[in-house]
Amino acid sequence: MRYKLFGRSGLRVSELALGTMTFGEEWGWGSSEKESRRVFDMYAERGGNFLDTANRYTEGTSEKLVGQFIKSDREHFVVATKYTLWMRRDDPNFSGNHRKNLVQSLEASLKRLNTDYVDILWVHAWDGTTPVEEVMRALDDLVRQGKVLYIGISDTPAWIVSRANMLADLRGWTSFTGLQIRYNLIDRAAERDLLPMARELDLAVTPWRVLHAGVLTGKYQAGSEGVEGRVAKSDANVDRNLRIAGTVVDIAEEIGCSPAQVAINWLRSRRGVVIPILGARNEDQLRDNLGALDVTIEPEHLARLDKASEFDLGFPHDFLNNPPVVDNIFGGTQELIDNHRA
Repeated sequence: MRYKLFGRSGLRVSELALGTMTFGEEWGWGSSEKESRRVFDMYAERGGNFLDTANRYTEGTSEKLVGQFIKSDREHFVVATKYTLWMRRDDPNFSGNHRKNLVQSLEASLKRLNTDYVDILWVHAWDGTTPVEEVMRALDDLVRQGKVLYIGISDTPAWIVSRANMLADLRGWTSFTGLQIRYNLIDRAAERDLLPMARELDLAVTPWRVLHAGVLTGKYQAGSEGVEGRVAKSDANVDRNLRIAGTVVDIAEEIGCSPAQVAINWLRSRRGVVIPILGARNEDQLRDNLGALDVTIEPEHLARLDKASEFDLGFPHDFLNNPPVVDNIFGGTQELIDNHRA
């Protein structure tokens, strides 16, 4: 395990994060406390220090188990949790991005985690109702109080994130150092705006759903049991997704590793600071995922994966890359300019 700087900060986090949404059985598909402990121990023994949880994960059990597991060496671990999602239904102030919910959500998380502070607090999702000024100032207050060390934002449009950080920089408030997004070989939509923004603003990116709900492990192939229920249930283009998964399987067979390791390493090869979040229900799954650290994906393999999963960037990206448009913008001088920002 190696370590990366967490975006525009000096915080050192392991190159693979451990997602703990599987810690707890309240949602019907997670892991028992005993199995969760084994997963945690394996991750820690491999040098992992970056734990990702949230106030809503398994109705709070995830945070409670994380708190138990880190208790003997709290300062060693980088603990990240989230606020936004509801903790009391039918009460409008027990959800959202506003200051009241932020404060009460964090206090409840600290109790469940049995700690005085969290290393990273994520805005879990943008609510579209709270002013960005309120969010950034309220987060900054918690950093100044020492209850939060760094802040990040998840599942939010790029223009909101960039506006929030510019506002924070201008006013001397704490700015976001991390961006959490849905991103994998099948779902590359974040490459349109979110990932270029993250590189420009020096934000660490922590992708979730890195195996696309298991599709990229190769276990759901055409005609296989469960393919219609698992793949078609959430994806409009089943054939495309299975073709991408098939390419992953082919490359895995060629280099002698698992498909999951290929998919994880494709993410690790992306530009910028990209730290995949591993979500494992048991030791075997985590062992396989961590095995990605021992696998090398050659450039020609990465190129095949890029080709198999290519997608339409859409406007304005395709328009701005159209040769006649480029010529109109640069007047024929584009080849003479060395652009280090390209």
